[in-house]
Amino acid sequence: MPLPFLVHLGATLLMVGVIWVIQMVHYPLFSGVGAEGWAAYEAAHQSRITLIVGPLMLAELATAVWLVAARPAALPAWAPLAGVVLVGVIWLSTAFVQVPLHSALGGAFDADAHGRLVATNWIRTLAWTLRGGLVLWMTARLAG
Repeated sequence: MPLPFLVHLGATLLMVGVIWVIQMVHYPLFSGVGAEGWAAYEAAHQSRITLIVGPLMLAELATAVWLVAARPAALPAWAPLAGVVLVGVIWLSTAFVQVPLHSALGGAFDADAHGRLVATNWIRTLAWTLRGGLVLWMTARLAG
């Protein structure tokens, strides 16, 4: 299996795990932090999570584009294209929905912004879950 594909597989599957922990554990627990410590907590969350998801998302994006440009023969053309579309959904949701909501939460906890963050993060959770399934299916095609 080509090394860029293995990087793609790893980055995608790691992000599937990360997003489910964020969706089911981390974001829901934001409401329990308390007003006094909220601003410092949110700032720490943003800086620490970026250290994890930033490199993984960049690796996933780069290798998703690589898969379209240098598609292994065992993969139908639609598969890498579907993967890039899902990466696009994730990046657009992150940039235009989740990042602005985190910015809104930066100064003080806002229950409405928090509720929208938890609800809209399902977009990324579902897109990454679909990507995980797609990448596992592509792995099986390449291994077989």
